[in-house]
Amino acid sequence: MPLRELWLVHPDDATCEAFRSRFEGLPGVRVIAGRFEDLGPHDAFVTAGNAFGIMTAGIDAAVVRRLGEGLMIRVQQRILDEYHGEQPVGTAFVEPTGSPEIPFLVHAPTMRVPGSIEGTDKVYCASWAALLAIQAHNRSGSPPIEVAAFPALGTGFGGVPASEAARQMAAAYRHLLEPPHRLDWEFVADRQRAICYDGRRQVAR
Repeated sequence: MPLRELWLVHPDDATCEAFRSRFEGLPGVRVIAGRFEDLGPHDAFVTAGNAFGIMTAGIDAAVVRRLGEGLMIRVQQRILDEYHGEQPVGTAFVEPTGSPEIPFLVHAPTMRVPGSIEGTDKVYCASWAALLAIQAHNRSGSPPIEVAAFPALGTGFGGVPASEAARQMAAAYRHLLEPPHRLDWEFVADRQRAICYDGRRQVAR
């Protein structure tokens, strides 16, 4: 079962406008001007965290306050068990929360440790990993994730401008909705131009 709705959540009006502009024309998108703490029920929330699952600052801290410190402990245990203590950027997993209001968390780090990721494609990598993890979860026969909420990835400690973060997130969602039917260097070059920071970098053919 595919995603039915993608929520894009941020309290700042300018960031919400960046979401609207970059995601224009993509189906199932809902922009919510508000904070995570005020969100209504939805199936999964996507983190904007680090590779070690230390959820003590920013929106991750709000997630722990709402869903409990046990969630952070379970996230960290999975990172220990599955990634030898460090989850690479570009990977994601779905973790049950025990909350009927938000049954799942998707842990998709945007950075190894808190710090700037401006000028990189890490927002795209985290968004793409999260969407693929949700898709795999929905294929597994578990209770499906139909409504997933994303914050503005990389815009806090990461320092990525809101418009650029929204652009990379929209690219990931568009690629999920429009999968390729062949793989060749023309496709690779087109996708790289769609992803790479501000579209300026080139890829050799």
